Amino acid sequence: MTKLPTSIDATQTLLSDENYICDRSLATLVYLSLTLKRPIFLEGEAGVGKTELAKTLATALGRDLIRLQCYEGLDASSAVYEWNFAAQMIALRAAGDGKTSEDTLFTDKYLIKRPLLQAMEPNPKGPPILLIDEIDRTDEPFEAFLLEALSDYQVTIPELGTFKAPEPPIVILTSNRTREVHDALKRRCLYHWVDYPGFEREVEILRARAPEATEILSREVVGFIQHLRDEDLFKNPGVAETIDWAKCLVALDAVALSPEVIADTLGAVLKYQDDIAKIAGSEATRILDHARANIANSGL
Repeated sequence: MTKLPTSIDATQTLLSDENYICDRSLATLVYLSLTLKRPIFLEGEAGVGKTELAKTLATALGRDLIRLQCYEGLDASSAVYEWNFAAQMIALRAAGDGKTSEDTLFTDKYLIKRPLLQAMEPNPKGPPILLIDEIDRTDEPFEAFLLEALSDYQVTIPELGTFKAPEPPIVILTSNRTREVHDALKRRCLYHWVDYPGFEREVEILRARAPEATEILSREVVGFIQHLRDEDLFKNPGVAETIDWAKCLVALDAVALSPEVIADTLGAVLKYQDDIAKIAGSEATRILDHARANIANSGL
């Protein structure tokens, strides 16, 4: 288990050593979260690195990553625990003597621990990273339940009692802002809007995540993607798409962009047919020319 960083610079280094390149404001938030034991609430477009931060932090600190993927209809019992009813029924039939009681059926043996309960348990590696991913996909009752769970870091199972975390887990919540999350939940967290990175930072991310790409290819990919984000698209490409595209181009032995290679690989960048149809052809050439001109004129 790695010791917690003792400064903002150390936090930024800790993350960059695992190839997560972030600005100082996000590193500051992470440092404060680790120091004050406060949850982090990350909001931003899909693919800008919110979930990746949790994964990187778990790796960098040598902690377990426990992920609660949110969805519409998620309820407290599914997030905390379930009973293994099939195993309980088998035990009842096997006993067949009327001696099996609630005391023997509702025990750890038949308990299926879900992410929130797992995060409250003692862990020899230290408090785990609890990723509550895409909280905006759940409904308000589950948000209200989380308020209580994250306030006291404890959950209750009626048949067994209350489980309280010996140390609070490191909690990261993410939202793609498909709906507004209630202010009460945000107030309990340190908030950060994760925006698209600037040109140089995105190139730096590519160097870390796709080091096989040539410098020219990396700069042209980032320049092209950043121009794409200014177009009127249904879904703008995120940093995840930038990295994926660069890796695809490297796999094709491309050392620079060309209209032909863009046409062949546009599906790695855009995920909707209407967007692809809009950009394919002469538009792709125009955007590539603008990207190259900007790189040349600004010395990027």
